[in-house]
Amino acid sequence: MPRNATTPQVYKHRLAGYTYWSRRTLSDTPRIAPVVLIGGALHRKEDWGRVEQGLLAFADVICPDLPGWGDADLLPTYLGPDIPAEALVRLLDDLGIKRANVFAGSYGSSVGYRLAQTHPERSARMVLAGTMSGIPAASRPMMRAAVALAESGPRERFGPAAVDALMSPHPDIASKAVVRRILSMRFSSADEADLAKFVANTNRLLSRDLIDPSIPPAVPTLFTTGEHDSLTPPELCRELAFTCPESWYVELARADHLIHLERPTQLVDLMSRFFAEESLDELPYATVVEDLRRVPITA
Repeated sequence: MPRNATTPQVYKHRLAGYTYWSRRTLSDTPRIAPVVLIGGALHRKEDWGRVEQGLLAFADVICPDLPGWGDADLLPTYLGPDIPAEALVRLLDDLGIKRANVFAGSYGSSVGYRLAQTHPERSARMVLAGTMSGIPAASRPMMRAAVALAESGPRERFGPAAVDALMSPHPDIASKAVVRRILSMRFSSADEADLAKFVANTNRLLSRDLIDPSIPPAVPTLFTTGEHDSLTPPELCRELAFTCPESWYVELARADHLIHLERPTQLVDLMSRFFAEESLDELPYATVVEDLRRVPITA
């Protein structure tokens, strides 16, 4: 198809009765497989900003609203990541893409992990950010409080509560004030459909472990998070990395759970290196870089 890197194209998709969407922007200079970006519980396909723009220097970018996200249909709480993962396969089929590089963050990381388990041939390489097998006990009270405010109000307290649940109180986080302002605006502008999806998606996280590590994903996978991530602590992200036979772990300095907003330039650089199979040595923005293929698993 003709290439026009300045004009994103939006596509409609259907699977199992769900309507969902994708936003594809073509790169002028693609040198690796297209990159798919799957975000968190209230993420929209239009929300990728500097990350999307940075990736376009070397790849086509697809930003989906899978079932349960953005403009897509609500995904009932009792369903796990299988429907979104299958929806992503259908999306790739609709767009004529055989294999893609996948970035999946936070709540969306369960979909990336499930895709790699069930359809490893569709993922070239994968980056999972701010992930773990299940939500730790320390993070649950704030998440439940945010859900309660989304359901019954007062509405003006929902935004601050949701931001507090996502962000670490640590003072040394890049662009912390700006990120808080962006998130506050996003949550305050959420409509009833947005809130219903936030409630369903968050309750899905709280009701079960969305990642089943019993089937190792056969896809080269980089696990990453911020050094100050208090929602999905680094040690639990690294622990999950050991479930993949070909995995790496990178911890970003001066960041917490929202690395795509706090350190977008560094995240793009990390993805560009990993997806292009380049060296991850001497990353100036990382506090930890580990090739876990070389680290023995101890009991």
